[in-house]
Amino acid sequence: MSIVSMTGFAEAHGTRGNLRWRWEVKSVNGRGLELRLRTPPGLDSIEAAARTLAGERFRRGNLQATLTLEPQEGGRGLKIDAAALAAAIKIAHEISAETGLSPARVDGILALKGVIVQDEAQAPDPAERADREAAIVESLAAAFDALGRARKNEGVKLSAVLGAILGDIERLTHEAASMASVQPKALRDRLAAQIKDLLGTNTLPEERLAQEAALLAVRADVREELDRLKAHVQEARALTGSGEAVGRKLDFLAQEFNREANTLCSKSSDIQLTRIGLALKAAIDQFREQAQNVE
Repeated sequence: MSIVSMTGFAEAHGTRGNLRWRWEVKSVNGRGLELRLRTPPGLDSIEAAARTLAGERFRRGNLQATLTLEPQEGGRGLKIDAAALAAAIKIAHEISAETGLSPARVDGILALKGVIVQDEAQAPDPAERADREAAIVESLAAAFDALGRARKNEGVKLSAVLGAILGDIERLTHEAASMASVQPKALRDRLAAQIKDLLGTNTLPEERLAQEAALLAVRADVREELDRLKAHVQEARALTGSGEAVGRKLDFLAQEFNREANTLCSKSSDIQLTRIGLALKAAIDQFREQAQNVE
């Protein structure tokens, strides 16, 4: 199984009577699960159901769900605003009396703005309203299901990216192990060369030189760090293949990766090993950035 991304987009449509609607849902990464619901006035009552639906389907992510309502054609007619019509007729009579002009015609009065208005559909009764809200919530569930599929598809791509980065970390860890294996001899040779440069001759007995080189080698020993890096790679691969919500665990693992790479660089006494350590840090940083998108 693959991991699930926190990034995705989906939509769903629905109709009921003379009303149709459209849900748009999108998701980005977040530390926990957060839902921002945007609905037209009068539909605040569906928020609790929407949060329940989100909690049943997702573990993490910043979700935004936007509902757009649109009456179907034929759902609204025309009607006369009686007050506006009466006011228009009164004004027409007053102007006719004062000027002697012919009274305004009916078509002229009806053409005045505000006299004829769109007849909004009557508010549904409680039972009809409940059915409509249930249908809207049902279509939101379909949108969330589509969003879940989109996040899984993104997770497949994200899993491939994380796998490639883990491959780089594993390769660099093996290279570091090869370099570290020759460090004791390199340290001894460097110590002997430094003593000779300072004193003009190597005045230390071979036994004392070996002791000092051994002390330096112990301080520069990075085998534990390398072993932990290898173990972390195995754990990361197991997590990414578990199919569970492992985003927080991967984020913690990235911190552990970084801690071992920092220690490796601080213990390194060889420029090549230091370069490998810096390359490891760069790969681990990429791993951390990608892991932040995992649910």
